[in-house]
Amino acid sequence: MKLLVLVAFLFSSSLFAQNTKASPKVIYKYKKYEKFDFEDLVIEGETGSPGDLSIAPRYQRKFKNVLPYRKNFHAEIRKGMERIR
Repeated sequence: MKLLVLVAFLFSSSLFAQNTKASPKVIYKYKKYEKFDFEDLVIEGETGSPGDLSIAPRYQRKFKNVLPYRKNFHAEIRKGMERIR
């Protein structure tokens, strides 16, 4: 099975190979400078308030803290310091 997959891969990779010697070299040239004249630009339209388009408030759910309340973490701090040393 592995041999069949290997042979299929070798033949399929050669089918998609391209001849780079026959294709001409493509050179791309980009503009070095382009000027935009915003004074001649005219935008027509109306301005207005959004009206009824607004986000409706949603119910803010309060979750109960599942973790137990601890006044201090001195034991955990001491264990952490012992691991560092």
